[in-house]
Amino acid sequence: MMRRLSFALGLALLAGGAIAAVPASAPPVTLTPDRPAAPAAAKPDARLERGRYLAIAADCMACHTAAGGKPYAGGYAIDSPLGTIYATNITPSKQGGIGHYTEADFARALREGVRADGSHLYPAMPYTSYAQLTDADVGDLYYYFMQAVQPVDAPERQTALPFPFNVRLSMLGWNTLFLDNKRFVPDPTKSAQINRGAYLAEGLAHCSACHTPRNALMAEIGSQTLAGASLGSWHAPNITSDKVSGIGAWTDAELTAYLKTGHVEGKGQAAGGMAEAIQNSLQFLRDDDVAAIVAWLRTVPPVRAPGQTQAAFSHGSAASEEPLLRGMASSTERHSLNSGAILFSGYCASCHSASGAGSTGQAYPALFNNTATGGSTPANLVSAILFGVERKIEGEEHEAFMPRFDQRSYVQPLTDEQIAAIANYVLKQYGNPDVSVTPAYVAQARSGGEKPVLARAQPFMLPGGIVGILLLITLFVWLRRRRQRKE
Repeated sequence: MMRRLSFALGLALLAGGAIAAVPASAPPVTLTPDRPAAPAAAKPDARLERGRYLAIAADCMACHTAAGGKPYAGGYAIDSPLGTIYATNITPSKQGGIGHYTEADFARALREGVRADGSHLYPAMPYTSYAQLTDADVGDLYYYFMQAVQPVDAPERQTALPFPFNVRLSMLGWNTLFLDNKRFVPDPTKSAQINRGAYLAEGLAHCSACHTPRNALMAEIGSQTLAGASLGSWHAPNITSDKVSGIGAWTDAELTAYLKTGHVEGKGQAAGGMAEAIQNSLQFLRDDDVAAIVAWLRTVPPVRAPGQTQAAFSHGSAASEEPLLRGMASSTERHSLNSGAILFSGYCASCHSASGAGSTGQAYPALFNNTATGGSTPANLVSAILFGVERKIEGEEHEAFMPRFDQRSYVQPLTDEQIAAIANYVLKQYGNPDVSVTPAYVAQARSGGEKPVLARAQPFMLPGGIVGILLLITLFVWLRRRRQRKE
């Protein structure tokens, strides 16, 4: 959301075989930590495993599990542009979770954003995408959560957005305008594989929730589907089939590798919400499902960013200014970290190398031919420096890791000016030289990124509403008196 906004793949069980049903050979039970190992003689429950696979594909764990918390017990803070939204407890606890939900209650919450008590969820929970899920898939998800997830009785942390966003009933009007509560219908002109990918990506994966820009009321702009969008301080890139602005120039093998590992040499690396989606969800999908998503991505209409003529991954080459920095400062110099080149040498070169070529094997990636440094926005470069990168892939010896350099850094907190200097050096040396970063931009990213129009207007809504009511009362009184005079 946010998380990624990100952010964030389901299974269709449609009649006629247009999209294959989930086979019994679902991923092993060790994929999530919420279920103890079954006895060796236990008979596998095919429906439970289908539900487990759907929950993994939907990336439920990422948003409904707080750091260090119990699986699906809620409390995870989603930093939305309108304020912090805390994910709910979706364990089968009758005290703190959804244990009292019927399957119909569960389906309504999942696809319409309405809880069992009738209150509305915020679209940080991507029910606008989940609305496409089939009844069979919703039923399997419900069965999994009720039968296999450990109940946690802890009450959920309450969301308290500022007025008027705290009026959940307002979501009734928003849903009337923007919720298309229709199930997925396969396109008869497309192959079964492409239809499968469409269902996976548009439904449970809710790709558009992060990668599609939103209008003033925070609804997705249909004409710009998957054309890239801001997610707080991060930026979810264009993933349309355009060969310059999107992923049209990526090979199928590269797209597959990215979805499974979050890393493609010479292209890019996943961070922020996308890293979470890969770590918790995408890496565990079956190969045929990933292939279906890649096939579907090829069919997404291309959207070219205005004025862009060069792909983000095509910028830069290896270069080093390290020899020029030697002997520039005296041994008693107290303020020697006074340029982007010197800061880069001190804080970045030990991992990314002095030439920006990264480490052998690219555990620490090159800074050229990199979408984070070659894009039309510096958002992901600055956010990576501020908040770091963490991404763990099963089977890989080392976790992808970059320390954070914001005020919570255990390495060295850097100022806005220092981060801007490093970012500008990297952009000019290895990335898109037409992009630049100011300390004010870093400060904005540090505080969560640029606020949308709706969030900026929030402080004026209450006084504006009061003024509007007073004007209506005044108009009513004036009209009444005028009528009385005529009578």
